[in-house]
Formats: sequence, structure tokens, C-alpha cells
Amino acid sequence: MSDSSNLPEYALEAIGLKKTYAGSGSAPPKEALKGVDLRVPRGSIFGLLGPNGAGKSTFINIFAGLVNKTSGTARTWGIDIDQDSRAARAAIGVVPQEINMDVFFTPRETLELMAGFYGVPKAERRTDELLEAVGLTDKRDAYVRQLSGGMKRRLLVAKAMVHTPPVLVLDEPTAGVDIELRRQLWDYVRELHARGTTIVLTTHYLEEAQELCDEIAIVDQGEVIACEPKETLLKRMDSKTLVIEPVETLTEVPAELAGYDAEIRENGALAITYRYGEQSVAEMIEKFRASGNRIDDLRTEEADLEDVFLALTYNREPA
Repeated sequence: MSDSSNLPEYALEAIGLKKTYAGSGSAPPKEALKGVDLRVPRGSIFGLLGPNGAGKSTFINIFAGLVNKTSGTARTWGIDIDQDSRAARAAIGVVPQEINMDVFFTPRETLELMAGFYGVPKAERRTDELLEAVGLTDKRDAYVRQLSGGMKRRLLVAKAMVHTPPVLVLDEPTAGVDIELRRQLWDYVRELHARGTTIVLTTHYLEEAQELCDEIAIVDQGEVIACEPKETLLKRMDSKTLVIEPVETLTEVPAELAGYDAEIRENGALAITYRYGEQSVAEMIEKFRASGNRIDDLRTEEADLEDVFLALTYNREPA
């Protein structure tokens, strides 16, 4: 992987990707993916976000070889999954939502077995290195059934990395993981990324996606409704909020600010939402002072990824 001229431009590439699940009984067929076009740049930390049932897991499982696509093209690390499925699967490691391990193996045995499945020669295996990286060295010889939920989830990450794939997919990796273990997991993910691994992340913790990802796609109802660099996506929300902490407690919005989108928060602060470049902060502050109130503190709040996500997906008409 040292000569970048021989590396693909995209880690994952979907062109017109469709998946329809057959109906059963009275239930009609379910179209999970509706001609998805999506490209994950090599070397990125890419966020794949969407509501439950949006098609994220179906998308991932097609690349993992767990679900057969209905039509379209899918390439992993430049390799068509139909033309060379074995090489395509070897180029990707997937950390699933479900914990799927034999509980009667030890972590060390689990990684050794998985490395054997991928044909990794014994001399090239990194079992002990991976166990150390995910903080499981002291549990290497304990049975998996004795591990906590957080430890099992970290073992899933190590399991996905035994064959050193250039693409690592993390499907809700921190569900049920406490804050300390979550931070440790993200430190390891950043380390992998620094070494050149492309990371694809699905998560319901939008603050994680905002902190970690440099490009984000939002999927809803089997369609990609946004795919942009994180900063571009955040700029879709052109509103800000001026928060004024008054010296004296307010019970209602001052009459001088009646024409603004203003509200009193539970903590007594006055929050005024405004469009950047259209309304003057200085004017709002001046009107607040003109109402006879004094300012103890003030700040502005930017829109975050959750605001953008809700704006794009909430109350969307069914396709």
C-alpha cells in the first residue's frame, strides 16, 4: 500500500445498487435499496447515517458478502464483488452490530481461528498485537462468555482486523459500550486511520460522527439524500442561536424582541434563532437592553449534525 498510484480512488463504490427482499405471505416485497450511487473516498473516515430501516445494514452486508444485491454494481477497493468475490471480501473487515462469537473460545483462539479462515500464515498473524490494541491482553485466555459486553464488542473490532483489510466498516460499534471503553475504541480507530485504513462508520450517536468523520452520507428510505464533506453538510443549516443569560430571571420574551424567533429556555436563558447574514446580533442585543434587562452572559450556538439530520429526514414523504 505504499505506492498510492496503484491504489483505487474509492474504498467502496456503489453504482445503481438495488436490493429488493421478497415478500412473504400477505407482505409485499420490500425495496431496501433503490438504485444507490455512493462512493467512499480512499483514506477517509466516512459516516453512513440514517434512521432505522433506511438501508444502511443492507448496503454494508452486500459489500460483506452476506446479502445478494438485486442489481447494480458494487466494488470494494476497486474489485467488483461479482467478478472476484473472494478478493473483494478480503479487502474489507466488518464489525457487525450483533455479537457473533463462539463463547467457548478464548479471545486469542477466536482471532487465531479467524486468521486461519482468511488464510493468514502463522508468521504474519498479529493476534497479540490486536489484543493489546483493543485492551484485551489480560483477557486473552479467558472464555469469551466471561467477557463483558464492551469487551466482546472490542473483540469484534480485533476479529475484523485479523487479515489487515484496507477498509474497516464499523456498524454501530459503541452500542452498549461505556464512555471509557468508547474513548479507547476511537483512539484505536484513529490509529488505524493514520496508518491508511479507510473507516466506514454507522452510528446513532451523531456527536461521534460529527467529531470523527470527514465525509458523511445520509440514507433514508433506501436512497442517498445527502453525501458531502462534513463541513459542507453542516453549512446547510444557515441558522444560529444567540443565547442571552439575563441577570434577572425572565418569565416571557421582551416585547422589543417580539418579531424574532425567540423563546425562554428552562434555565431562564433567552434563545434567539436567526439566519446568518440576515439579522444583526448587535441589534438583538441592543433591543434586549432597551427592554430594561441586563446581560449576565451571552454566546452563540452553531447548528450541529443532529440539526441537519433531523431537517433532512424528519417528516420526509414515503417514497
